[in-house]
Amino acid sequence: MRTDGDTLVRQGIDAIYNVQFERAEDCFSKVIKMYPEHPAGYFMDAMVDWWRINLDGRVRSYDDQFQRKIDKVLVLCTEILDREPRNVTALFFKGGALGFVGRFHALRKNYLSAISAGQEALDILQECQKVAPGNHDIMLGTGIYNYYAVVIPEKYPYLAPAMMFLPRGDRVLGLLQLKAAAAKAQYASVEAKVVLINAYYEMEQQAGEAYPIALELANKYPKNPSFQRSLGRCLVRLGKLDTMEVLWRQVILNYMDKNYGYDMYAARESLYYIGYARMMRFDYETALKYFYKADEACRTLDKEEVSGFMVKLNLKIGQIYDIQGKRKLALEQYEKVLSWKEYDASHDEAERYTQAPYHR
Repeated sequence: MRTDGDTLVRQGIDAIYNVQFERAEDCFSKVIKMYPEHPAGYFMDAMVDWWRINLDGRVRSYDDQFQRKIDKVLVLCTEILDREPRNVTALFFKGGALGFVGRFHALRKNYLSAISAGQEALDILQECQKVAPGNHDIMLGTGIYNYYAVVIPEKYPYLAPAMMFLPRGDRVLGLLQLKAAAAKAQYASVEAKVVLINAYYEMEQQAGEAYPIALELANKYPKNPSFQRSLGRCLVRLGKLDTMEVLWRQVILNYMDKNYGYDMYAARESLYYIGYARMMRFDYETALKYFYKADEACRTLDKEEVSGFMVKLNLKIGQIYDIQGKRKLALEQYEKVLSWKEYDASHDEAERYTQAPYHR
């Protein structure tokens, strides 16, 4: 594309990450009209729905639309490749589209479909890399595959047999490729940073590595609840009490203002972390008020099974009761936690405080 199309794509990408979806769709609609035979406009238009889904994975109203848009990209790229098998643009966007198919299936816990799409995407992107070895955008896809091909079987051992015959991943190489894409990719830089935050925070348990990336994205895209909550979680794990409480109170305000993506799940998380911050500051009565509110939210949201938030906040309520000398109430909390599914060693903690009161 010429500069006009490239500028619109970049503006649309920024609009997506700042949760300005209608503006993004307008940008990509113009790109499609200007370049109807180029896959970029169609691919980015599908990205709008991916982020609608990504911000609230429980809502499925955009699933069919997202898949139709991705199918359009795949059909267009396949037609180009039938004429020009080494067309780098078609290879890139076909590989990228299949990569997002894989991420979509992973979000929906269709892991076998995710693995299949990931393998097909990897084959195409590796071919693309041969044609354009200096393209850092390609490294988003290859980095995702190399990293998650290793960590997924570790986290979900039952999937290991399904991945036995796939190309082997490389955890270290995957992270390096994602870092390269984050630093130098033209279009995939932010998406690579999103994946890196998840990799460092969730999989590597290295909040210190995730923190500067999350801070950058939250500052650049202040309307994005995913970036704000990622930063908040890093602050919690790093023990930055002042900053984390301020941030989670902002999330509550965004929820009350009904800003896009700030749903009751975000509010529940905010209530829990504000309560935790107050508890760490010895402000136990205020902490209890926030934990009680978070408990109310859990009773609305936890329809299928008790959530980790429900387990942990009730454990902390028991700890506060112990500090306040309300041993009978504390024991009732610990028994409640023991009756629920274990979450992050919650049974061990509850059992320990049943035997001897919690104290700071």
